[in-house]
Amino acid sequence: MHHKSPRNAHSLPVYLAQDFCVSNGANLGDCLSFADELDLHDTYELRGTARLHQISLTMDGAGPFTIARDSAVGRPGAQVHLDCCLTLMSAAGRTKEMLVLVEIDATGHVAEIYAMPLASLHPKTGYALVGIDREAALQKFAQAACVSFTRGTHITMASGAQRRVEELQPGDLVLTRDDGAQPVRWIGQATLRAVGEFAPIRIKAGALNNENDLLVCPDHRLFIYQRSDALGVGRHEVLVRARHLINGGTVQRESGGFVDYYQLLFDAHQIIYAEGIAAETLLIDPRTRAALPADLGDDPIPDAEAHGSRAHLRYEVGPALLDHPDTAALLKRASTR
Repeated sequence: MHHKSPRNAHSLPVYLAQDFCVSNGANLGDCLSFADELDLHDTYELRGTARLHQISLTMDGAGPFTIARDSAVGRPGAQVHLDCCLTLMSAAGRTKEMLVLVEIDATGHVAEIYAMPLASLHPKTGYALVGIDREAALQKFAQAACVSFTRGTHITMASGAQRRVEELQPGDLVLTRDDGAQPVRWIGQATLRAVGEFAPIRIKAGALNNENDLLVCPDHRLFIYQRSDALGVGRHEVLVRARHLINGGTVQRESGGFVDYYQLLFDAHQIIYAEGIAAETLLIDPRTRAALPADLGDDPIPDAEAHGSRAHLRYEVGPALLDHPDTAALLKRASTR
């Protein structure tokens, strides 16, 4: 029987430690380990047979996390600690970052180690370990989890005017689907490499009845109202992650260079309008909390439970029901007839 993950379970792309080993240096032949066992300047290589696995974690705080029962790797129920952030440098001088996750067994010993790349890695390429940072790991983890709009995205204001996301200021009134005009509480910004799992998704003009292209992070959820239930989910309202709409044509992953991501926070999780498409704003949860500053003004930061209590969050559709040749086209037709 297939079991659904708890609502606060998150799926992360990871390599197994045995797929990333030292090819030159003091620990020649050893595979990736936790921070205390690593030596700077060791050179690592990703095996040619390595592939990304999806580890599903439930997160009820800043850690440790728990492996969910439907995770593709790891022992369900085991604890996982976010150990450190590594900086790697290729022979060409390009740096890439990787988060190290450590699974603990029932006796408190290390059961498995996972590498969560924050940029794409290439097999049989040497990467020198040039940085080990325990303090930055949680913030990097949070930044990777935040849903974000890219520079230049037009946001619909309460007045109906269109304003670029980078021009918004805290306190500006934005039109929301559920609560009308609402002030922006906080705006975050991060610049990431547009590669691998972190390359943004471009939804071309017209793909979802949008006037202009919309470029968002891969896990950004879009809200779509189906006039007819094309997906067979038993309801008209659905939330769909941008990555699940990729069709190689009107919806594509856009890799290369760097991307400026902007996060919009409201006092409650909201659905707003970006390039005419209904899309979610930042959700405070155990993954994203560390991305927020400690002080957001006079009012306290909403807690994760209150922020995540919105009815529309129950409308997310999983990848199994989105397995169509062109889900974007299917949803476009369903939303207009």
